[in-house]
Amino acid sequence: MSTSTPTNKTVGQSDQRISAKRKIKRNKVLTYAAFVGPALLFFLVIQIIPFFMGIYYSFTSWNGVSSAVEWVGLDNYKRIFTNDQRFFDSFWFTTRFMFAAVIISNLIGFSLALLLNAALKTRNILRTVFFIPNVIGGLLLGFIWQFIFVRGFAAVGELTNIGFFQLPWLGDATTAFWGIVIVFAWQISGYMMVIYIAALQGVDTSLLEAAKIDGANAWQTLRRIIIPLILPAFTICFFLTIAMAFKIFDLNLSLTGGGPFNSTQSVAINIYQEAFTNNNYGVGSAKAIIFFVVVAIFTTVQVMITKNKEVEA
Repeated sequence: MSTSTPTNKTVGQSDQRISAKRKIKRNKVLTYAAFVGPALLFFLVIQIIPFFMGIYYSFTSWNGVSSAVEWVGLDNYKRIFTNDQRFFDSFWFTTRFMFAAVIISNLIGFSLALLLNAALKTRNILRTVFFIPNVIGGLLLGFIWQFIFVRGFAAVGELTNIGFFQLPWLGDATTAFWGIVIVFAWQISGYMMVIYIAALQGVDTSLLEAAKIDGANAWQTLRRIIIPLILPAFTICFFLTIAMAFKIFDLNLSLTGGGPFNSTQSVAINIYQEAFTNNNYGVGSAKAIIFFVVVAIFTTVQVMITKNKEVEA
């Protein structure tokens, strides 16, 4: 009897410790669920479930209104690839726009970051000024710039006779294309600037001082030291601008509406018109799935290439 009592007490203490550990683990799980659960629920409801519903509707002939949903298999995709030249025209416009917008936006954003990373007294004010266009909604921004292109530039052109301001900015396919690029770059460059500034502030100043002592000029320092060290920022900015440029909708809609003669119609506007104007929700969903695959390929390839450059650097 005397030997069994300590054993029972030890077993009891061990059970209590196991129970306490389980309680702590359960509390951690509940804490994580309380923080992550609502976000995960909203993500499922707003993103994942509609995405899979879109995949399903892309194989149907649903008009978006009727309760009758007819399964048509791959007919929608066949129709797109064989009898929808406007969709591919909009894809060509969006791809050209993406390349131009990504290059210009990042050049401007990086240049502003280099400028405002210097010891300027007004740099905080200038950062705010350059970032403000990013907080303006695309629809409002489009209408503002539409007035500038149509009325403002025309008035300046009449006063100065400068050819640049006398161009039919939104009335010609070429100038309308560059007009959208200009407005997009003006809106998004401030956002890219903030990311580049954060990366530049993480560069070790001792490296820059050592390069200066060794006789490196400003261009050599930028090319050989600064850019390799902030390549992760380029990866992020390229990814964001590619995705934003591909998905352009509100700015394009309010600025040109896809005109003139659908020459500046983005893929997003084409999908919107197909689904909600023509009431071909099944075809519109199929176009959206194709669009998703193309954007995913572009962004994945871009991230892979820039990540490899980071490793090499």
